[in-house]
Parts: sequence; structure tokens; C-alpha cells
Amino acid sequence: MPARVLLLYITAHSGHYRASHAIVQALRRLEPRAPVRTVDAFQAFNPFLSRFVDRIYMTVIRNTPEVWEYLYDNPSVAHRGRGLQRWIHRHNAPTLRRLLEEFRPTVIACTQAFPCGVVAAYKRATGLRTPLYAVLTDFIPHQFWLQDGVDTYFVGSDAARARLIEHGVPEKRIQQSGIPIDPVFADPQDGAARCLSLGLDPQQPTVLLMGGGQGLGPIEQVARALDALPQRLQLVILTGMNAALKRRLTAILPQFRRRVVVLGHVPFVHELMSFATLIVTKPGGLTAAEALAKRLPIIIVDPIPGQEVNNTEFLLGRQAAVRAQRWELVPRLVDDLLERPDRLTALRQAAGALGRPRSALDIAQVLLRHA
Repeated sequence: MPARVLLLYITAHSGHYRASHAIVQALRRLEPRAPVRTVDAFQAFNPFLSRFVDRIYMTVIRNTPEVWEYLYDNPSVAHRGRGLQRWIHRHNAPTLRRLLEEFRPTVIACTQAFPCGVVAAYKRATGLRTPLYAVLTDFIPHQFWLQDGVDTYFVGSDAARARLIEHGVPEKRIQQSGIPIDPVFADPQDGAARCLSLGLDPQQPTVLLMGGGQGLGPIEQVARALDALPQRLQLVILTGMNAALKRRLTAILPQFRRRVVVLGHVPFVHELMSFATLIVTKPGGLTAAEALAKRLPIIIVDPIPGQEVNNTEFLLGRQAAVRAQRWELVPRLVDDLLERPDRLTALRQAAGALGRPRSALDIAQVLLRHA
């Protein structure tokens, strides 16, 4: 009998969702018969909480990022919130119990710390023996991942492994799989067909400009600044779920002096990364992992305090990215990289050393052992 896999994440279109989706795609490749269920834990446990938390989070990171910087991975905040955390875990236990009784998973994997904490607390309280896997979606873990009841941690870097060991997690419970990305990133690809289908020139340098799934950051300003460069280059801009940004950029397309393609949420990012020369982006864990898998040089701009700043420091430390301290400096960095192929080559080599294109497949293989 194949394994029955329950995957818990939070928030549609988030990196946590994309990581779960990647694992699902890998499971379907390896064992199409395996029953798999993905659940948005916020929606399942408290739909009102889901809407409230999403709205508050986006408001904070857009308007007062310093507040998120204070809250993120703050030991004093975590200590003061332990009572509330225990109450939330108890409150969500009945919903989790019904889910487990209905689906009867042989293995549970969580791509975000909140549902991981709920399941771990339930295991401690009830003696549930179903294996629980924590799947980290950034290169450096925060302390809310530290839960008694987690059987194995899948991590995206040796730095994450070291951090968990430092906090007392036995090394045998840690697997350095890489951040899970769609298995298509492991397939051989020639991006030329996609390049031509978008009306782009495969012989020209292409800059891929992104702002994560929500299309955050100074994308419009960077696009205008890059258009002013004397360099021969073309732009592909991904706005994600930010429909307003897509409308604004589409409206001003006639103002650009060069070929610019504006896309929203698309299923072929792997093909865009296959022919791009470099990427300018916020360093979300999934986007960065995808770029590394494609050996794509990264220019980091406007990282969110907390997880994205940690990702930035990790990537800079491994010389797999460069950072624009202000968005106004992006054109200078692009110009410098395009004028110095040796630097582009060095960034590609560093990215290749970190990239894990088979990450989701490797994770899925482990999950499938629990039949």
C-alpha cells in the first residue's frame, strides 16, 4: 500500500504553498497512486484568522517593516508568547484530530512552522506516532521551528543544519535536501523556445525582474531605471499576483525604449530562468532556490527584514548573489555584471554549488518510505 501523505502549509500563493505544491508534483512523479492531501492550515483551523493574519502581515511589511524586524525570531517575543502558543495548539487540536481521522495519513509534512507546531503539540499530548517532517523554506531557520515531536527536518543549507544543531536538534534528525522547488527545475531545458515565443532575442542579455508571488518591492522604479541604461538588454517583468502593478506596467509599455515583457503569475518560471542572463529580485526562499537551481546570477533588492535579510546574508556569504543597498543602485550593478563576464561566471558557479534542482524529489522519496 502506498504512503498517505498529508501536507500542511499556510496562505495560497505563498512560498510555503509553492513548497507544498513542489512536493506534491514530486510525489506524483514517483508514485502516482499515493494518496496526497494538501491543507491550508490557517483556512482549516480558523478561516477568520487566515484573512486577519494575511492582511496584517502584508500591511506591516509594506508600511512598517521595522515592526516585523523586531518580531521575527525575537527570543523575548517568543518567550512572552508561549502561553498564547499553547492555547492556540490546544484550540486547533479537535480540527486536526478530525483531519487525521478522515484522511489517515502515514506521514505528515509541514512547510511552515505554525502547522508544524500544532501537529507536534498534538503528538506530545496524544502519543500519535505518525512521522512528522518539518520542511524549511528559507536558508536560515527561526526558533518557532524548534518543536519536540518533529521526527526529521528537511533544510535548505548547511547553515540551517548548523543552526538547528546549535539549538539542540540531533544531527541524525536533519536532512540537507535543499528548499523544495518544482521538479521541472531538474528537467533538461532549452529556454530559447520560450524566449522566441515572447518576442525576445535569444542573442541579447535578458534581465528577469521579480518581486515574489505578491509582486512586492520597487519593481516599476527598477524597470524604468534599467530602461535608461545604454546597454543592449531586454526585460522580463513578473508581477506575481499583483494585478494593479501588472496593469500599471502594461499601460506604460510604449514608454520603454527596449523590448519589455510584462507577465503576471505564470507556470513557466523555470523556462524564463533558463534563458535569463541574471535576475533582480527579493530573496524569498523559493525564488532564490529556483534561481540557484538554474545557476542564475542574483541581484538582491529590498529584502524583507527577518527571513529575507537572513537569506540575503547567506547568499552573499556564499558569493552566489550581489546586493543593491538601494534600488537606485540596481542599474549600476546590472551594467557592471554585463560588462564583466568573469563576474557573471563566478556567480553562476557559486549558484551551481548551492542549487538543489532535485530537492522536492529527494524529499518525496523519503516521505514515500512510510507506507
